[in-house]
Amino acid sequence: MDVKIINPFLEALLEVARTMAQLDIEVGQPSLKKGRHAPGAVTGFINLKGNPYRGSLAISFSRDALLLIYQNMLGEPLEDLDDSALDLAGEITNMVCGGAKQRLSQDGLDFELTLPSMLSGSPHEIVHNNPDSVVTLPLNLERGKMFIEVSLNR
Repeated sequence: MDVKIINPFLEALLEVARTMAQLDIEVGQPSLKKGRHAPGAVTGFINLKGNPYRGSLAISFSRDALLLIYQNMLGEPLEDLDDSALDLAGEITNMVCGGAKQRLSQDGLDFELTLPSMLSGSPHEIVHNNPDSVVTLPLNLERGKMFIEVSLNR
């Protein structure tokens, strides 16, 4: 997968984390994902469609990461993952896709995005359109981890 396709998603996620949640994130090494297991407790999932690509994006949040983001964005602590935490994960997924879409359109690539689907529970599965070509980027926060998964194919 072309790094010019993945980087806009990563850049958008880092921008959302920095501006909305006042968080700096350490980006780990990308790898090809094996299997469908979700690495986090909550996952926002969006299908992507554009010429010439089709694919999907998932942002999977560990419990600790989502609680930290919730507290930083909304100014109040949350003890456990509830519907408001799931809504926030969906909104972050939407913001990241919107930011990536804007960046990609500057390179002449236009995508249609679906509304995010929320997946939760431990364990849960993420079913990408092409499970053989999913790139995963681990993201380390001061508390918890996030994972961004992108699958785009021609």
